[in-house]
Amino acid sequence: MSYCFIIQLENSCFKRLYTLSGNDKLLNKEYIYTSMEITFSKLSGAGNDFIVIDNRELSIHFTHQQINALCTRRTGIGADGLILIEPSKEYAFSMQYHNADGFPGSMCGNGGRCAAYFAYTIGIPATSRNGYAFEANGNRYNAWITASETVRLQMLAPKEFRNNLEIEGLVCHALNTGSPHAIIYISDLQAANVTGTGGAIRHRTDFFPQGTNVNFIEITSPDSLSIRTFERGVEDETLACGTGAVAAALMSHHLGKISARLVHVRVKSGDILEVQFSESMDEVFLTGPAKIVYKGSFTIDLK
Repeated sequence: MSYCFIIQLENSCFKRLYTLSGNDKLLNKEYIYTSMEITFSKLSGAGNDFIVIDNRELSIHFTHQQINALCTRRTGIGADGLILIEPSKEYAFSMQYHNADGFPGSMCGNGGRCAAYFAYTIGIPATSRNGYAFEANGNRYNAWITASETVRLQMLAPKEFRNNLEIEGLVCHALNTGSPHAIIYISDLQAANVTGTGGAIRHRTDFFPQGTNVNFIEITSPDSLSIRTFERGVEDETLACGTGAVAAALMSHHLGKISARLVHVRVKSGDILEVQFSESMDEVFLTGPAKIVYKGSFTIDLK
């Protein structure tokens, strides 16, 4: 007969598991890791902020509760989402995106730009034009580092255009740019009730079965607009939303509210995102700032 016992070493991230025989002869000794120290970078894409982690060795596995705790402001690192950079069989890397609520999210445009910039900083090989092909949610995306802390991302072609939906007493328009978006035009953007009205529309599953992001837009010129966004998964207004900026530019051109096909979108952070697209909208590009704010590490319990 054999038996075992476990010793937790003080100030250690592992336990020792001893297996003994009936006469106390040591049969086996192994280490059981109870926690892991993880390094991360905090990136900002025009005010959209993300925890980005190199997981190319696939050694990191978070629960959605852990991701939510990390993204919670004041008690965690704080972020709109968490991105894992993982290997891909076909492309330079795979982007695994999680919303701040801890659950996997649909495509995040600013997150994609930050993922490409992070890949560049950790030495993932790029093309001669500092370009990357990567995958996210089963789709291929192309990105280019065009200048210092500036990334251009090719988006998916938009789909599911719907116009003149009456929701919560407002006229809304909708489309999908990799994530679902509701569009509301307003003459005074600062007066928009983004969290109240936006939060209510976000949960109108009679119009949006999976919920939606909600964008309030003020047209400022034939080639520019300003935007504020209530983001699904963050469940609050964010300082920027890449797929929202794209949705705003495309819908505004579709409705004839702007004439240009290079649109400057001012987000709540004050940064400008550029959305450029072909007349048919089958080629769409999002360009803007992406930078590392700081780097750090944390220790997380293994389940």
